[in-house]
Amino acid sequence: MTREETTAPVPEMLPGDEEREMLRDSLRRLLERLWPAERAVALAADAQAVASIWRALAEQGVASLGRDPLEGGLREIAVALEALGRAGCPAPLIGAALANIALSPLRNHSEDTAVLLDALHRGDATVAFSLGSFDGDPRAGALHRIDGRLQGRVAFVEGAAAATHLLVLVDEGPSLAIVPRDTPGLTIEETPGLAVPPLALLTFNHVAAPSVTLTQRLAEDLHQIAGLALLARALGAARRGFDMAVDHAKERRQFGQPIGRFQALQHKLANGLMSLEAARLLLNNAARGHDLGTDTWRMLGASARAFSGPALRQVALEVHHTFGAIGYSEEHEAPRHFRRIHADLGRLGGVRRAREQLAEALIDRGQALPEQDLGAAGNAFRTEVRDWLKDNWHPENQARGDDRPYEEWGFDTRFTALLGRKGWNNLSWPKAHGGEGRSPREQLAFMEEIQQAGAPMGGRGDIQAHALMAFGTPAQKAEFLPGLARGDITFCLGYSEPGSGSDLASMQTTAERDGDEWVINGQKIWTTAAEKADYMWLAARTNRTAARPHAGISLFIVPMKTPGLTVRPSMAMYGHTFCQEFFDNVRIPADALVGELNQGWKILTSALATERMMMGSFIANARAEFEHLVRCVRDADGNPEPVGTDGAVRDRIGALAAQVEAGRQLFMHSVDMAEKGGVPIHEAAMSKAFTGELLEQLGQASLDILGTAVTLCEGAKGAVAAGRFEQLLRYSILVVIGGGTAEIQRNMIAQHGLGLPRS
Repeated sequence: MTREETTAPVPEMLPGDEEREMLRDSLRRLLERLWPAERAVALAADAQAVASIWRALAEQGVASLGRDPLEGGLREIAVALEALGRAGCPAPLIGAALANIALSPLRNHSEDTAVLLDALHRGDATVAFSLGSFDGDPRAGALHRIDGRLQGRVAFVEGAAAATHLLVLVDEGPSLAIVPRDTPGLTIEETPGLAVPPLALLTFNHVAAPSVTLTQRLAEDLHQIAGLALLARALGAARRGFDMAVDHAKERRQFGQPIGRFQALQHKLANGLMSLEAARLLLNNAARGHDLGTDTWRMLGASARAFSGPALRQVALEVHHTFGAIGYSEEHEAPRHFRRIHADLGRLGGVRRAREQLAEALIDRGQALPEQDLGAAGNAFRTEVRDWLKDNWHPENQARGDDRPYEEWGFDTRFTALLGRKGWNNLSWPKAHGGEGRSPREQLAFMEEIQQAGAPMGGRGDIQAHALMAFGTPAQKAEFLPGLARGDITFCLGYSEPGSGSDLASMQTTAERDGDEWVINGQKIWTTAAEKADYMWLAARTNRTAARPHAGISLFIVPMKTPGLTVRPSMAMYGHTFCQEFFDNVRIPADALVGELNQGWKILTSALATERMMMGSFIANARAEFEHLVRCVRDADGNPEPVGTDGAVRDRIGALAAQVEAGRQLFMHSVDMAEKGGVPIHEAAMSKAFTGELLEQLGQASLDILGTAVTLCEGAKGAVAAGRFEQLLRYSILVVIGGGTAEIQRNMIAQHGLGLPRS
């Protein structure tokens, strides 16, 4: 009996986030009391101490997790294992969870099964679980039933020496053998290494033991579940080590200042936080899918493991780099977490097996990446947008766009007008301002469907619109919001200057009041599409003597045809123009000021937060580019040799799939925060930095996988995918730099997300 053979649970009936938070807090308090950090190493080596903590956990219901999703499923198992990993506690929960998931539906079929489960839930029994030939590691061995008895060797078994029972998958059936530890013919040999307690090698010599038959699907699923369980424990260890390293960086002083002020260290720790958050979100999403019985949870689980293996191991290394020699002593807490992370993430075939699972799904079976669950409204709107695009974005539209120079791609005035009539140029606007009032999840549904269809995004005025709604005068709202909604008017951003790129507070362009007008002088640079825009959203200095540079900036709306404003376009490497603008006594009316005088920095940072959220949405673009790359790999007719069978290519595709899924989860986290009324600051910075660099990786990978033809541009004979990957190679740099470079984003993550001192 498998989960697929049962009725999928109703989401509302499953434990919620609040209950999982209560479980996390309860377990942390219990472990702090019974398994303090200063004694964790000694306790882990004491079999009686491990047995004692297991009984205490059983009293809390932890030993029963997995027997019924309504009482606690894979998400709750992950919460408990994170707590154990954080505390350095080797309580045998993974074996218990696998036993509950495998045996609970069958407890009435076998007295041995019922007796074992009852003892397990009381804390009187402990289970060491071996997946045998389903382990994923070719050196794990296998167990067979010959003449009714078990024969074979299985390696890498956790907790076998102290367990009361061994559960081992047997190839025949497949079946799950239930073997008491003292059964004649069973030999247990510990194999010390990074794992604490040590893994063991089990030898079965004509062992008599009962077994229950499993389906092939459930036997394979146990591998994925075990991998996610190990990931959860490693994540807890990685987060604990990382938190200690961050605290150390705030306190440790070198060269007269905290080491956390050094930008190099801030960026290392920012990378660590991105990795930890992505791993956490991927794990939770996969576990949620399992608990709900979705068809996609296996691919989500493989993505979580494929991403988190290298990511969390790197976190462990950076923790030690941050501590230096201080954390290298075995008396320090950091080494135990290093061991836990590497021991857990290297098992069950590790990253290699997870990437191969993704390659099998994407290349061999032709599956796409799983769609995000965007909730009832988001999922319904996704279907609505998809159906509308079938009627309004025909193949001839795509052809018409492809026939134009790449400089004009992404802009289609006719299509933008269609979106305007539908009301979809202003999805995010409140209804009070004439918008659709769509939730962030519905906006994401729209962006993903547009990207998948290859259609232009439509209106591009969200930054200005939201700022005007918050800070604009009634006259400004009446003048500009309707035109932005229809797509009739466009804005460009006048922020950067030759001497101030990401450092906007140092801008020198001035605006001085002269009667009923403002007089602007200065220069802006790197402005996208300024030669086509109707207006500039201009930041200028209005107080040269302000005590703080941020305090003397104001925002203005400047018509691009104003006398004295000169636009000098140049072709950017990504295939569109960007411009320099020169202001020579440019006069605009007094009512062109947005908000209050010298309030510009507040408006600017609000707009930048919106921009970073929008740039984080480029993950929809990354998904579309990745899936196009996979189609090219699968296209046997378009490839002179079958690259999809190449092991290196398959590994690269699996790695990229995991990266794309990680980027989607980081962006979804920002979306969820916005949905709940929060303002994602460092969260949006993580999404933006991760997505831009992922687009760069996709471009580089396409060149490695598909070869020289990727370097050919649109229109060139033999170009792959009409030159789209060549364009991606050039375009991706813009996403990394635009809206604040990746380094600036990492500064924000370190300072806002981790509380490190400003450098």
